[in-house]
Amino acid sequence: MAVRAHDLVREGLGQILEPLVLVLLKSGVSWKEFADCGKAKFVQVATENFGIRDRPTNISRVSILTGLDRRDVRKIRRAGSSQPPQQSGFMSKPTQVLDGWYHDAEFHDDKGRPRDLLIEGGSGSFAELVRRYAPGIPLVAMMKELRAAGTVTEVEGAKLRMLKRSYVPRALNENQIRLWSSVLKDMGVTWEHNLTRTADEPSRFERRAINLKIDRKAVPAFQSFLEEQGMAFLERIDDWLSAHETKDDDCVRLGAGVYYIEDAPMRGTKRRLQRARKPMGRSP
Repeated sequence: MAVRAHDLVREGLGQILEPLVLVLLKSGVSWKEFADCGKAKFVQVATENFGIRDRPTNISRVSILTGLDRRDVRKIRRAGSSQPPQQSGFMSKPTQVLDGWYHDAEFHDDKGRPRDLLIEGGSGSFAELVRRYAPGIPLVAMMKELRAAGTVTEVEGAKLRMLKRSYVPRALNENQIRLWSSVLKDMGVTWEHNLTRTADEPSRFERRAINLKIDRKAVPAFQSFLEEQGMAFLERIDDWLSAHETKDDDCVRLGAGVYYIEDAPMRGTKRRLQRARKPMGRSP
């Protein structure tokens, strides 16, 4: 059974890597860079998760688990200890601004809703919102980014109005790449828990709704439907989470995600099928 699981995981790894490799190639990340990153991550995970009595795994066992030479393990661990820790669950600066606008009472109207904010000014202004939730980001740059993403609009000449609670970048950029990696990590952690949990541990919710026979002309309608219903669902979750926030140190990061699914046909598949169906002619 262990051998079968090993083979199935390797088979699944190929599917997991396809979209990842596509992004890496489009971003100019080479195989060597990917291999170095993978090697370092193998050492890090083996070090942090397979020690005895909650202590870091020793070099010899990391070497056995990963198949790497002890010298390589030692070198990677030494290099890793000098780097700052990565923040879990990255939230982009524009998202932090919108989140603060939605939840911070200083930026609400008398009904508790996000109000139109004066662009310049002190307490309660958009400038103060940016200073508080995205320190170090120029006011004009933040305005341009949020406006380009369709999340704010200018009203009455000197005020900004929130149009959406969520920020989605226009194209592949630093924010989008960080969000992409954070979302994939969250999904992976959930699946790792469900695959390897013990019998007394509850599973974590993970479901999909898929149909293999959808009319292609219905795709735009589904996109609109998911945009509306998915965001409404996530906003209800956000409200629930906000109602259960605590200032105590005994807290956890908690949430849920919704993502769109559509399989793109492989390039050249249709042409290959047409050639395969074409009747063979007589030999000259």
